Amino acid sequence: MSGMYAATATRDRREAPDQPATEPTWPAPMRAPAYHSIIGDIVRAIEPETEADPAAILIQILVMFGNVIGRTPYFRVGPDVHHLNLFAAVVGSTGKSRKGVSRGQAQSIFEPLDPDWVNACITSGLSSGEGLISVIRDKSEKQRPIVEKGRVVDYETVIDDPGVTDKRLVVIQTEFSSVLKVMTREGNTLSEIIRDAWDGRDLRSITKSSPVRATAPHISIIGHITASELRRYLDATEAGNGFGNRFLWVCVQRSKELPEGGRPLTWTTELRHLARAVDHGRRCGELRRDEAARRWWHAVYGPLSAGRPGMLGAMTARAEAQVMRLACLYAVADISSFVTVDHLRAALEVWRYCFASARSLFGDRLGHPVADEILAALRRSWPESLTRTEISDLFKRNRPASEITQALTVLKDYRLAECDTDRTKEGRPLERWAYTKNELNEINEIGPDEVGATSSNSSISSAEEGARDGDPRV
Repeated sequence: MSGMYAATATRDRREAPDQPATEPTWPAPMRAPAYHSIIGDIVRAIEPETEADPAAILIQILVMFGNVIGRTPYFRVGPDVHHLNLFAAVVGSTGKSRKGVSRGQAQSIFEPLDPDWVNACITSGLSSGEGLISVIRDKSEKQRPIVEKGRVVDYETVIDDPGVTDKRLVVIQTEFSSVLKVMTREGNTLSEIIRDAWDGRDLRSITKSSPVRATAPHISIIGHITASELRRYLDATEAGNGFGNRFLWVCVQRSKELPEGGRPLTWTTELRHLARAVDHGRRCGELRRDEAARRWWHAVYGPLSAGRPGMLGAMTARAEAQVMRLACLYAVADISSFVTVDHLRAALEVWRYCFASARSLFGDRLGHPVADEILAALRRSWPESLTRTEISDLFKRNRPASEITQALTVLKDYRLAECDTDRTKEGRPLERWAYTKNELNEINEIGPDEVGATSSNSSISSAEEGARDGDPRV
């Protein structure tokens, strides 16, 4: 197994099937289908020369590629139009997971390709919705009075602000925790504006003092954060309101130790190919699935669109749209106007890794603090149950009974806990609550059969041997 596919496989712990998990498992490394096309070729070339996680390099190249080509390529889902801008959160277990190195490796590909875009369209500093809009604001005009002999005789329209003509923007937030913190401030509109930006909607600020507007925005976001910061600052509101599921969550860590660093790379053939792909993307317009890909999509759509409970479900609820955006990017990289089975297979493998990352980060949580604490206690006590009194004692009896009842109802609705009622000698009902095995992180993501790879550690050659004319069940 090559270093690239083994890079993130430092942990692959499996719990006994009759025991609840005690900590999330690290995602199995991205498999060969994800490293498709010129984008995969570039990551292969970079991987031996860097300590950065290849998954981090790949996802950030995809984000930047989706932005540099602009809004021209798109696909339709019913009446909705999806452009190919992506949001990604690169999550390291520590501050030394080489997130910044991976960003530099990804950006270095585009610097010789389109230096104007790199210089003008990559920024940082997400702090408010109004600030984000202002970076790609429209031209604004105002009426200026025409004065003759001390009297206003008419008005003329003049340009107050020339605005920004290029609406492409990549926001790279190396301290993504700061974004999560500012979104909790009363009156801050950043979360709402970010959600609209992912959707490609026109953006506007409704503040009276400085109203700004940005039409036809094409915004991509890359955030870097540690896992502990993410769990600390992402609250249930942002998980549930659609902010979280617009991001691809990517767990990363240092892939290797290179005390001398890697050798510098010279791009020739890869750069020419990527330049042709960018040119194609800026002209291609609507992308559609070909017939084989359409049948393949029907086969995997059910598992992709299945709802899941808790934070995991909230953070992965846009699976179908995310997979299609990824598949379209792979198609553009192949200089194609049609999404093929290979493009879907690549996109599904990226999504498998992102889903597994989200499960590792959020799978144990419901986003309800009281319910999360009760669930942890029930899991520790399993297979024994806890009485309602023992549950109240978890909080030193500082939580009202109504709040505990609501939390237990949440657990019961998600089928994570069940209640038996016994009668005491005095005839009073005694509630006993027990953990059930419908554990959130036992929910399977799109697996190898749907992706078409032969194993979780498949190499490029073995993955290619497993592919069969667009059959997702190989």
